[in-house]
Amino acid sequence: MTYLVRSLVLFFLLYPCGTAIADDYPNRPVTMIVPFSAGGPGDVIARILGNAMSATLKQSIVIENVVGAGGTLGTNRVAKSAPDGYTLLLMHVGQATAPALYAKLPFDPVGDFATIGLVTDVPMILVARPNFPAKDLSEMIARIRSEGDKMTFGNVGLGSASQLCGLMFMNTTDTKLSQIYYKGGGPALNDVIAGHIDIYCDPATGPTPYIQSKTIKGYAITSKTRVATLPDVPTSAEAGVPEFNVTTWYGLYAPRGTPKPVVDHLVGALQTALKDSALISRFAELSMAPVEPERATPDALEAFLRSEIGKWARIIKAAGIEPQ
Repeated sequence: MTYLVRSLVLFFLLYPCGTAIADDYPNRPVTMIVPFSAGGPGDVIARILGNAMSATLKQSIVIENVVGAGGTLGTNRVAKSAPDGYTLLLMHVGQATAPALYAKLPFDPVGDFATIGLVTDVPMILVARPNFPAKDLSEMIARIRSEGDKMTFGNVGLGSASQLCGLMFMNTTDTKLSQIYYKGGGPALNDVIAGHIDIYCDPATGPTPYIQSKTIKGYAITSKTRVATLPDVPTSAEAGVPEFNVTTWYGLYAPRGTPKPVVDHLVGALQTALKDSALISRFAELSMAPVEPERATPDALEAFLRSEIGKWARIIKAAGIEPQ
């Protein structure tokens, strides 16, 4: 008997009426699992979102960081959890890249989850060490091409947003950089500041304060328009590379089999949270914004996830990265 069948049998034995659950849901705290370390972008977003959603759910949302294997450990935890609405997953674009990066996943990124909705598209920012000798992105690309793979690019591991951004940058500019791996965004940013690596790309939540203080150089932001917190940093399109279009989008999920009334309740709480003025303000401080209401739905997230799986499979294959 497969895990899914066992879960469904157990669920219906313990909870014979999904409507009754929905009527009483939630009657205890909800856990939102973030598959990355505390203090990182995903963790910050989860805490802001959880605080806003708890006001509608009338229950606290506890953030649990389950770190490891490029986010797949935490994601698998949710996939194997009881489908009762009390264990949720906040996961970024890694949900779409995992099938191309891992030869044997313990879960199906689409089939093992009930989608709730998209949360935000966090733009990426391409930055460089403070003394990098290029005044704009065009000069940076020209210098990379002239020096080949002598230039270094930091990333925080397989499936990380920084690695994906680097792959997209090299793919769209037909360049090659030497990858330097780090255990976290903090150490990578510190090495950019110190000049130990040349280039780094990270969600806007990380480099923004360092660009503002001119500790590092910001060359391009991958949003459609400039962000208020970094008015002097051009978009990738303005900088001459419109194809350099990558965001660290975040979606909210529950385990597959979660009753529709419970999912509907969570969708309502998500959409209310994304309209909350405090959440919008905090997101703006981090150079991001909530998605439009029509994207914060189960159908929109599932369709987007499927399209992203196909897109990243092509990019990862073109980069010559073999599944691990």
